Amino acid sequence: MAVPKRKTSKQRRNKRRASSYRLNKVTLVECPNCHETKMPHRVCPSCGYYDGKEVIAMD
Repeated sequence: MAVPKRKTSKQRRNKRRASSYRLNKVTLVECPNCHETKMPHRVCPSCGYYDGKEVIAMD
C-alpha cells in the first residue's frame, strides 16, 4: 500500500484546495450590431438584438 513519506504541509495542502475556491472569469463577447460587450448566446442589453434580429425594442 502506498504511504506518504512526509507530512503534507499546510501551505501545500491549501494551495491545492485554493483552485476550487476561485471564481471563474465571465466570458464576454462583442455585440455585432452595436459593438458593446455582452454575454454569449444572450440578447444584447444595450441594443436588444440577438442573432441579427431585434428581440427587445429599446428606447
